[in-house]
Amino acid sequence: MDDRVSFRHPDWDALAEEHGICADMHYHTRYSDSYTDIRQALRLAERRNVSLAITDHNLIGGVREAYGYDTGVTVVPGIEVSTADGPHILMYFYDAEDLYSFWAEEIRPKLQANPWLGLRKGGEVGWLLDKVEEDGLNCIVSAAHPMGYLGTNKGLQVCIDKGYLPKETGGRLDAYEVICSGMTRAGNLRSLECARDMGLGYTGGTDGHMLSELGNVLTVSDESDTDGLLDSIRRGRNGVIGLEKSIPRKVAMGSASLSRFMAHAPSSVYVQGVQAARRVSSMRKRIR
Repeated sequence: MDDRVSFRHPDWDALAEEHGICADMHYHTRYSDSYTDIRQALRLAERRNVSLAITDHNLIGGVREAYGYDTGVTVVPGIEVSTADGPHILMYFYDAEDLYSFWAEEIRPKLQANPWLGLRKGGEVGWLLDKVEEDGLNCIVSAAHPMGYLGTNKGLQVCIDKGYLPKETGGRLDAYEVICSGMTRAGNLRSLECARDMGLGYTGGTDGHMLSELGNVLTVSDESDTDGLLDSIRRGRNGVIGLEKSIPRKVAMGSASLSRFMAHAPSSVYVQGVQAARRVSSMRKRIR
């Protein structure tokens, strides 16, 4: 076990006194597959003394709205990119304007009819990492729930383990999400092991889709602002504290998220089928 990672429920007030910043680094709003209102999320974050990375799937409206309110909450500009070949990649920007520009130029043109699911062809994880490296994007890149959900390929590491992606892909990121409250303990421990073996940084977040989940997993740092927090992740000087959701809470979250997807049912089925075909094709090419 790594002493920078602690599987326990965070004591929000105590952590706020001990650390400069404590942030839930993976949280969804009504702008993607959640019903959570931005103002309600910010009010709860303020009451719990936590900062918040809004990381909606492929969309940034939640970040824009949050930046329009005058609150005492530090909002980390983020996005969870649902790549064309499956893995979900968290991106945290030092400057919100850089996020807005990246989204307009690179993500928006690749959105499907259901914008929350995988990007169009050309928006694979390799393309995304190439863009980060070639364009010198000023951001931190972390693999969301690296072991995926319920046998899906929404995690980078599970795609590597299955042979869909080259082994060296993981080392191109800055960090792995080592506590995701939607994952199992075994999945989180495997993510931690992989991150440690590759010398990557650690992030943690709830992957929250309900208001009450906010802040139940925190990335903590002795720094006091977004720049310092992101720098500490890159340098391996932060900690992660939190617990996995109970099974009833996971069911409730899944039900809430599923109802949002029903409005895009045809597109959702199509995207899942295309991703499955691409994974099979990729695996065949790598076997040859």
